[in-house]
Amino acid sequence: MQMAPAQLTEHLKRGLKSLYTLHGDEPLLLQEFADALRAAARQRGYTERTVHTVAGAHFDWSEVLASGGSLSLFADKQIVEVRIPSGKPGKDGSVALQQLAERAQGDDSTLTLVMLPRLDSATTKGAWFGALDSFGVTVKFEPIDRRTLPQWIAQRLQLQGQRVANGEEGQRTLQFFADRVEGNLLAAHQEIQKLALLHPVTGDGILSFDQVENAVLNVARYDVFKLSEAVLGGHAIRAARMIDGLQSEGESEVLVHWALAEDIRSLKRVKDAIQAGRPMPMALRENRVWGAKEKLYERVLPGLSDATLAKLLDAAQKVDGIVKGLKQPDWPMSGWQSLHRLAGMVCEQCAAPSRGAPASRAPPGGARY
Repeated sequence: MQMAPAQLTEHLKRGLKSLYTLHGDEPLLLQEFADALRAAARQRGYTERTVHTVAGAHFDWSEVLASGGSLSLFADKQIVEVRIPSGKPGKDGSVALQQLAERAQGDDSTLTLVMLPRLDSATTKGAWFGALDSFGVTVKFEPIDRRTLPQWIAQRLQLQGQRVANGEEGQRTLQFFADRVEGNLLAAHQEIQKLALLHPVTGDGILSFDQVENAVLNVARYDVFKLSEAVLGGHAIRAARMIDGLQSEGESEVLVHWALAEDIRSLKRVKDAIQAGRPMPMALRENRVWGAKEKLYERVLPGLSDATLAKLLDAAQKVDGIVKGLKQPDWPMSGWQSLHRLAGMVCEQCAAPSRGAPASRAPPGGARY
């Protein structure tokens, strides 16, 4: 049985199930959900807890099965957690998880909690995941969309009695906050907690822009892989800001170029596969494109011609030489400026399919914000 994370409160009012499977890309949301389950379980007498982390191909699943079938002399109920960081339990694990799922049916003495990373569609169609879903509750944690991140931040502030000003000033404050944490919910959570310590709630609890700015100004940790999502989304100004951030944090030019070039190559491979008769879902899966990128590829690929992709591949090859010390005619000598230009080219083409929302253009040579 599938359940949305937002349904937890109502779900707990009706009681606990004996099996839960949590999977997704957001470790903060997954951990908070698991904490809430544990707290509810403790209130209901689940006083013992064992944790098993599956690591390596030779993990001993017999220990997991044994812990789920026995209680100590000092506990009537227990929580058994199975963490699979790779998302791949293997052949033995597949059998063991199916046994755990079937055994959980009607077992009120053991609460089994299986925690997984984001899973691709093929994995969720496997027998072991099907068993977990059939006999228990599965909860998928989707990434917080960039457009809804300011609202998420506002909700979190409200939980600790704080809020931003109404109107345009408040929206500017929330947008600044979202820009600085760049989709990193763990960083956002830490900064929200810091605001509670720096500005204890008094009166209406309104936070000014200056208070938020001073608290989070230097918190951003730019992620080269998040950069590719911004570029594929056609967000030129955001991509320029992220490249500036990566440069200031000492990231390697070569790594940033690899991320951009790999997306261009991947777009070309998927395009070729589709033209060869492959359905788009199959072409994406075969090229290991899933999650947020899968939706971006589905949006931009129909608008990318072979000539455009060839042009982008040629540009990526030239920038590869520049970041390694070579000069290219009509290109900046600076590796970072060339990366700005390459990212801008990809942004322009990826934004083109959304005719109703033209790409915002970054200033020549890279933006400074």
